[in-house]
Amino acid sequence: MTAVQAALARQLASRASPARRLRRAALVVVLIVLYGLCWQLAQVDLVKLADGLPKLGHWLAQAWPPDLAELPLFAQRMGETMAMAALGTTAAALLALPMAVLASRNITPFPKLYYPARWLLNALRGIDSFVFALLFVAAVGLGPFAGVLGIALHTWGSAAKLFADHIENAGIGPLEAVRTTGAGRGTAIVYALLPDLLPVLLSTTLFWWEFNVRASTVLGVVGAGGIGLELKNSMDLLDFSRLFTIIALILVVVTLLDQLSGWLRKRLV
Repeated sequence: MTAVQAALARQLASRASPARRLRRAALVVVLIVLYGLCWQLAQVDLVKLADGLPKLGHWLAQAWPPDLAELPLFAQRMGETMAMAALGTTAAALLALPMAVLASRNITPFPKLYYPARWLLNALRGIDSFVFALLFVAAVGLGPFAGVLGIALHTWGSAAKLFADHIENAGIGPLEAVRTTGAGRGTAIVYALLPDLLPVLLSTTLFWWEFNVRASTVLGVVGAGGIGLELKNSMDLLDFSRLFTIIALILVVVTLLDQLSGWLRKRLV
């Protein structure tokens, strides 16, 4: 028997060992228990689903034809939504860049602040823009400004974390080469590191802008303005033809932005 055959025989024997089968059985039992617990906590009820589906069909029938009488208003609200996403994402990206430098182990000028910076980013990422918008509605009042602030804070944490990961994975040879010439750390980062990372950082920013346009469509539910406000009003009034028009407008705009974002990212590569 050759060495390869012997190794294959040992591998097959280990697969067929009672201990291995027992571990697999235990894993299956754990997964079944876990999903059973999730099923109970999520209160999944297939009977309610079966009873509710005919209602959905009735509502869809009421949604046709769409109500186009308020299309100019919907376009204005959609413009608010896109403005919220653009301003929030831009502010977040500008704040994320210096924070990403601080939270990158390989280039941070203050190593002792590495973990606090990461913890701050995790906190910002852990609180959704919806929750931030709800808090800012109470602080600055109703309107799109609260949505801008909510988007900016959540995206700040998320974008800075991704920026920091890109920086840590980047080669710092050019940066060290510039440092040997006597240049300061900031100068070396600006002229040696950022030019190589700029395409991927811009691509990440575009992704978050596209994501925030979709996410901000529901911020109006908490009074943060945008198309979500009209969406909520239509649901409260059970005006399904109006609701259908709003959803169709959101889908069209999001699809166009997805195509534009994809085209821009290809130009950045």
